[in-house]
Amino acid sequence: MKFLMYGVQDHERATIENWANQHQVEIATTSDFLSEDTVAQSKGFDGICIQQPIALGGPNLYTQLKSNGIKQIATRTAGYDMIDLNEAEKNSLLVTNVPAYSPYAVAELAVTQAMQLVRHIPEFNKRVAGKDFRWSGLISREIRSLTVGIVGTGRIGATAAQLFKGLGAKIIGFDQYPNDRLNGILDYRPSLEDVLKEADIISLHTPLFDSTRHMINKSTLKLMKNSAYLINVARGGLIKTEDLIEALENGEIAGAALDTFENELMINKDLSKQPLNDPLLSKLLDMEQVLLTPHVGFFTETAIQNIVEGALDSVVEVLKTGTSKNLVQAQPLSAK
Repeated sequence: MKFLMYGVQDHERATIENWANQHQVEIATTSDFLSEDTVAQSKGFDGICIQQPIALGGPNLYTQLKSNGIKQIATRTAGYDMIDLNEAEKNSLLVTNVPAYSPYAVAELAVTQAMQLVRHIPEFNKRVAGKDFRWSGLISREIRSLTVGIVGTGRIGATAAQLFKGLGAKIIGFDQYPNDRLNGILDYRPSLEDVLKEADIISLHTPLFDSTRHMINKSTLKLMKNSAYLINVARGGLIKTEDLIEALENGEIAGAALDTFENELMINKDLSKQPLNDPLLSKLLDMEQVLLTPHVGFFTETAIQNIVEGALDSVVEVLKTGTSKNLVQAQPLSAK
């Protein structure tokens, strides 16, 4: 078997090589994302594996994959909103993801971000950088005195709930498909709105579907406490960025920590010597009450190994059996 991996980065190469040797599979790699300009590279391969923050392309891409003999698309991510599942289905392309590469990796970042916001670390860092060592106006609360709202209680959300619970916080949550394993850890509320009204910290852990896009917007932000913080380690499209900036400027919420963005063309790039060309991101960077990280929630040694191996295992599984335990469908299913 011969596989082509798109969007490969240096930190993945050792795991790819080890997996290829163990499974006696020939693997070619490219740093290019899969697009209508690069899809021709897939010709002559049995399977493909991708990782990218941007959409693959239009219907022609999926048609060309099929004509090249490709039967599947394996994404080295948990989210798969960059893939048009309907077009994939039309062209008999099975799509797989890696749903549980390391829930702790992402959940730990959510807790880390929350603790930094509550303790005003972004503001203190900027003060200290300017040799201002005053405490004034930045007294903190303790996590154990706060209510944390978990939105989306699949594997990552459930792990975040457990970690916050371990710090002594009260945990509430919302999910269309409640997780029975969280009994005694989390109390569900009947709606997202109920969680937004009650929680001091909102941590987003839901996939990005049409039904969840911009679930955090002007109207839902107004439901939050003025003293509340918003954490997003899931998908950038869950938040309407313009509305978040407005809420922060107006003091409708106290702060936000974002590991994901609506526009992620800058991810893992050094743009220090060129214009950012993203006015919304530039605005967020200038805000003292905002903490930004470049989509690094997954970026641990354990997670990278599990991601690469899990995605490649799914390619083999699809080619040998015609299905996969990690198959995703056009009609979204709850992640249990």
